[in-house]
Amino acid sequence: MDHPVLITGATGTIGSRVVEGLRSAGVPVRVATRHPLSASEVDSDRPDTAPIETVRFDFTDPDTWSEAFDGVKTAFIVRPPQVSNVRRDMIPALEAARDAGVQHVVLLSLQGVEATPFVPHAKLEAWIRTSGLHWTFVRPSFFMENLSGVHASDVRDRDRIVVPAGRGRTSFVAAADVAAVAIAALAHTDAHQDVAWTPTGSEALTYKEVADALSAVLGRDITYARPGVWRYAAHARRALRLPWAMVGVTTALYSVARLGKAAGVTDDVREVTGIAPITVKQWAAEHQEVWRR
Repeated sequence: MDHPVLITGATGTIGSRVVEGLRSAGVPVRVATRHPLSASEVDSDRPDTAPIETVRFDFTDPDTWSEAFDGVKTAFIVRPPQVSNVRRDMIPALEAARDAGVQHVVLLSLQGVEATPFVPHAKLEAWIRTSGLHWTFVRPSFFMENLSGVHASDVRDRDRIVVPAGRGRTSFVAAADVAAVAIAALAHTDAHQDVAWTPTGSEALTYKEVADALSAVLGRDITYARPGVWRYAAHARRALRLPWAMVGVTTALYSVARLGKAAGVTDDVREVTGIAPITVKQWAAEHQEVWRR
C-alpha cells in the first residue's frame, strides 16, 4: 500500500493495536492525535515494521484537517468518548476527509447499533452510508478489557464484580480480536467494502459465569453483586471514581445486557481472521496479574 492509513484514536485500547498490527503487516500508518507522539514513543525506527508518522488532529479543529488527510485514501475512525454531538463535532471533519481524497473509512461502532438510532455511532453510520465514501463498520460486543480496566479494582480489592446487568448474558470480546478485524478491513479494503462486521466472543455469559471464570483463574472466590441501577451509579462514583458522563454510559450498556440484548454471538472474528476468538477464561488467565493482590 503506497498511501498511509490514517488512524484516529491511536492511543486507545483498539487504536493502539491497530497501529501495531498494520505496521507489522507492512502497511504505512499516520497516527492522528490531539497531542502528537514523539519519535521514541512511536518507535519509528524499527526495521521490521512499516513507516509511521504522527500528525496533530482534532475532529473539532479545522486547522488540523488538511495535514492529516493529505495523501490518505483509507482512515480508521474512532469517536472520541467526549463527543456526543457527532453532527457538529465529527461529520464536518469527515466531509473534509472525503473532499481531500479519502475513499474508505473503517468506523469503530457498537454491537446492535442498527437497532438504536439515537446513539452517536448510529448517526455516524447513517451519514457515512450516504456520504459517497466506501465503508466498513466494526461493531464489537462488550470488551473483556473493561474487567481489567474500569472494574479492575472491584475484582482485585473487593473480590466482586459490581454491574447492573442482572441475569442477562453478554457476548464478551477481546480487544485484540476486534483490532484484528479492523486491521483486515484497513489492509484489504476491497474485500470489506460496504460491509458491517460484529466481532464477538464464541459464547454469551452471565456476569455470574464471568465471576466463576475469574475465581477459577485466581484461586479465590469472586462474586457477582448484581446491583440495581442506582446502587451501581453510587458505587461507580464513590468506589470507581467514574465521572457522571461515564456512569451514565456504563449504566446504559449494562441495562442493555440486563434486558437480554447483548447476548448475540457471531462467527465474524473467525470469518475475517481465520482464527477463533479468545474465550473469557483464556483471556483472564493471560491477564490475571491485573487482579493479583
